[in-house]
Amino acid sequence: QVQLVESGGGLVQPGESLRLSCAASESITSIPIIYWYRQAPGKQRDLVALISNMGSTEYVASVKGRFTISRDVATNTVYLQMNSLKPEDTAVYYCFATFRRQNYWGQGTQVTVSS
Repeated sequence: QVQLVESGGGLVQPGESLRLSCAASESITSIPIIYWYRQAPGKQRDLVALISNMGSTEYVASVKGRFTISRDVATNTVYLQMNSLKPEDTAVYYCFATFRRQNYWGQGTQVTVSS
């Protein structure tokens, strides 16, 4: 059983930054991959970035160079640093993991980028 709790969302203007956190109840080194997804109103939930338990990272093209996924093993926390935010980044952001053949989603945190 894994609990994932996102935090850090909010309302920002275009060009500003936010850092999202995903706090896990289990050692993140025991979870092969942790993912950030996002879902805008009326759209499907899309992958944003991922980090493996080896520390390797991947990003979708639309956020590459602006977003950085990282981790703090000591606190079992995965972060998503979001810079140069655009209105099209507006969405509910979720962290996700598969652990022992079960899927776990956090509750989501709202990010709104608007003037």
